[in-house]
Parts: sequence; C-alpha cells; structure tokens
Amino acid sequence: MADSPRALRVAGTIQRVVARALESEIKDPRLGFVTVTDVRVTGDIQHATVFYTVYGDEEARTETAAALASAKGRLRSLVGAELGIRLTPTLEFVLDAVPETAASLEKALDEARARDAAAAAARATATYAGDADPYRHPDDAGDDDAGDDR
Repeated sequence: MADSPRALRVAGTIQRVVARALESEIKDPRLGFVTVTDVRVTGDIQHATVFYTVYGDEEARTETAAALASAKGRLRSLVGAELGIRLTPTLEFVLDAVPETAASLEKALDEARARDAAAAAARATATYAGDADPYRHPDDAGDDDAGDDR
C-alpha cells in the first residue's frame, strides 16, 4: 500500500526538523558528521524511523548512535512543536546502509568490468578451431552431393 500524502508530508517535516536540530541545536560532542537520509512514518503517524549516515569509522558511528539516543527526547519535542498534531510520533534512529551497499555494488561492477576486459582481450587474439566456415556450399568445387537426389 502506498503511503498517504499526509504521512509523506509529516515525514518530510520530520526530516527537515531533525536535520536542522542536529546542525544547530544539539551540541553533543559525540555527534559526528551526520546526514539524515530518509524518514519513514507509519500509516497512523505514531512512529517515525529516521535513517542517517555518519562520515567516519566504526567508532564515530557508535558514538553518534549514542548521541542520537540521548537526544531523542529533545528531538521529539522539537518535532512535536513543528508538526502541531495531537500525538507526536516516536522517533527511532537507524543507521542507513546505503554507503556500504553502494561500495559493494561498485566493487562488483569493477570486477565485472575487469572480466569483460579480459574476455575482450581473449576474443581479439582468438582464432577458429577449424575452418572459418565449416558448412558445405553447393558452389564448392568437387562437391559430390550437389546432384544427389536422396
């Protein structure tokens, strides 16, 4: 089932509010270079899943996850003030796997390009195992079956 237009609007608003708050209001030193990539809201607008990426190593990711968990209440109150709806959705922060997936796809594409280049090089130097055209033609000289009526 497709998302309702209201849920999509709420998700867009949550994404803007959380991104703005992480940039300007949340002053946790554990918070790394965070990008909010997507927000998905349930159909009843009771729960929002915020997907984010962090630039850095595994330590930066774990510290950022801890900082987001500690700032969850403040972020939820900011979202509630901005949305102005009766029930403010709960926030769940999930590390987005897009960069890792993109890196694995890029690696697979590089391997495929290398295999294609090797096949093209082998094709360039390849020769026929027998004649270039192994089929008989009626106009060949010495063809014994040309006048046979079997």
